[in-house]
Amino acid sequence: MGKIAAFYALPHPPIIIPEVGQGEERKIKETSDACDRIAEEIAEIEPDTIIMITSHGPMFRDAVSFSGESTIEGNLGRFRAPQVSFRLDVNLPLTEQIINYAQKEDIPCIKITKNSEISYRLKYELDHGTMVPLYFVNRKFTGYKLVHITYGLLPKLELYRLGMCIKKAVEGSDTKAVLIASGDLSHRLLPDGPYEYSPYGEKFDKELISLLKKGDVLGVFNMNPTMVEEAGECGLRSYYILLGAMHGFSFHGELLAYQGTFGVGYMVMKFSLQESEKDYWQLLLQEENEKFEKKLAEEDIYVRLARDSLTYYLNKGKYLKVPDYVDEDMKKTRRGVFVSLKKNGQLRGCIGTIFPTTENVAEEIIRNAVAAGTEDPRFEPVRKEELKSLDISVDVLTEPEKATRQELDPKKYGVIVRRGFRTGVLLPDLEGVDTVEEQLEIALRKAGINPQDDYTIEKFEVVRHK
Repeated sequence: MGKIAAFYALPHPPIIIPEVGQGEERKIKETSDACDRIAEEIAEIEPDTIIMITSHGPMFRDAVSFSGESTIEGNLGRFRAPQVSFRLDVNLPLTEQIINYAQKEDIPCIKITKNSEISYRLKYELDHGTMVPLYFVNRKFTGYKLVHITYGLLPKLELYRLGMCIKKAVEGSDTKAVLIASGDLSHRLLPDGPYEYSPYGEKFDKELISLLKKGDVLGVFNMNPTMVEEAGECGLRSYYILLGAMHGFSFHGELLAYQGTFGVGYMVMKFSLQESEKDYWQLLLQEENEKFEKKLAEEDIYVRLARDSLTYYLNKGKYLKVPDYVDEDMKKTRRGVFVSLKKNGQLRGCIGTIFPTTENVAEEIIRNAVAAGTEDPRFEPVRKEELKSLDISVDVLTEPEKATRQELDPKKYGVIVRRGFRTGVLLPDLEGVDTVEEQLEIALRKAGINPQDDYTIEKFEVVRHK
């Protein structure tokens, strides 16, 4: 029976490599020493496989990627150190088994091979999120095979579930493995750092470290989303998978090093485990269901109808009939409607009609909710597993009227630009669209209209249901 013998969280700053840092690495010697200590532990364990979760390999919005060739190579040429190179064997049987378990749980996975370079427009190679931690490991221990996983931008619980699949696959093999979650904490710690400063950065790092030290799984999954977004981190999703791989155990994290010298948080942590009867998966599911029920209770009938419509279509493959809870106004009024879907604060789909195309607003919502989830060409179709993580808004449009540039207000009015058969539409009150010039520029670009050409402008208002 296989086993994951040890779990670690390691950072991946290229500057910590002497060939890259050229002396600057001495400023984070505490981090370097801690990485060496982890490498020595791994050498004592003598694993036949290292499972690496990284944030800098082939990244997909809607899937987890796995390296799927028998070998993989890479170097730090991007950081002016091409002489620091790696060639590693991949544990393909274990990789395949993890993918099999994940797919049975409806977790979307993509196997990356050299043939994928064309179809996905990416290179089959090691990333620095993998190479930097393994630089330290290789100085103490070699001869292992690699399972190379890049997390996707999936819901948190899917990533935890993936960790559970990793654990199950290892235990069903004869593998002795260690798992490394590679990731940096906030990139916004200092006003003069490499990224825009945020006061949330330091707060995020302190809170996450504290939660991991205490083994507080629910706390990690319930961190303030605004703080997480503002922190500008790249490690949290790696840790979701790490926590899932430790399912069935209680744990404590031992912090070996934390430094923010260069404005980015570098954490080195090892984990000690004890068997536990606490089922964090069920607790996480229960919390998710409670949050979802609260969300449903707060939605008005416009948003409820959009959600019910998309849910019904994904489950039944046909359109929902207008439910009894829809009021008379929605049945009698004809308006254009836009339905927008967001997941984790990011747009997941948006489709709408400027003018009504159905008998009433209710039918318009039903049709456009399905279209937003399944027909927006910018995104893959929404999966049933994503429904609970979606935030939905419905915009009901007023009748458009001709306008001049001077009459526009991007916070109050949406805009329609037309030239011949080309039309561009932009809703009002969008984040990041603060001026008339920005609003028109985006709408013209969507329509493919040259700003120097003659075009007409119309404005409209919306009643937004969120």
